[in-house]
Amino acid sequence: MKDSGTARQKKNTRILIVDDHPLVRESLKRIIQQQPDLEVCGETDNGGQALELVAKTKPHLVILDLTLKDSHGLELIKNLNDSYPKVMCLVFSMHEETLHAERVIRAGARGYVAKEEPPAKILLAIRKVLSGEIYWSEKAASWVASQIASRTRPSSNFSVDLLTDRELQVFELMGGGQNTRQIAAMLHIDTSTVETYRARIKEKLNLKSTSELLQYAIRFQMLPKDQSR
Repeated sequence: MKDSGTARQKKNTRILIVDDHPLVRESLKRIIQQQPDLEVCGETDNGGQALELVAKTKPHLVILDLTLKDSHGLELIKNLNDSYPKVMCLVFSMHEETLHAERVIRAGARGYVAKEEPPAKILLAIRKVLSGEIYWSEKAASWVASQIASRTRPSSNFSVDLLTDRELQVFELMGGGQNTRQIAAMLHIDTSTVETYRARIKEKLNLKSTSELLQYAIRFQMLPKDQSR
């Protein structure tokens, strides 16, 4: 009886899933729930509700995508880091890893794992983050190390690495089909501020018009990962 009670008490590490795709949430939940010490304490598709669920369920770890229904994952990471600094964040996304891994770590996340990875790698990432380590793939770690070693930024005028975190958010939301009002609502900024960011993006990427910028953003979102830099 004692052993049975101990087994029932093992699931003491709570994880909140934030992703805008129900099938992804269900698949990830299934992987996590199979572990004797891990449990999913909640799930949602948007950043606003995620903050409410963190306050209510007190998770140890939040696993989130960068693309959410009402916001961008980078903003959620920063909000979580400000309001709940003890809650760890792990990004689980299809976005280009070498472009985003360093950014999410700077924002306060503890790791980045691609959705294409097998369950064993996803669990490895979860375990490492929960143990206090930083997790990212060998590819991302190698790229970041090369950037630090060279002390230079990419030289291409069309490199999205030139964009700030906020500019990148606007750029990706444009590529995802969001208009100015929708982007402003998702990022909680004025429409005029969105226009300012778009102007800066055009200048940094050496693009002449908003139409050209929009086409470039859409193409960028559609590129295979290894070609999206």
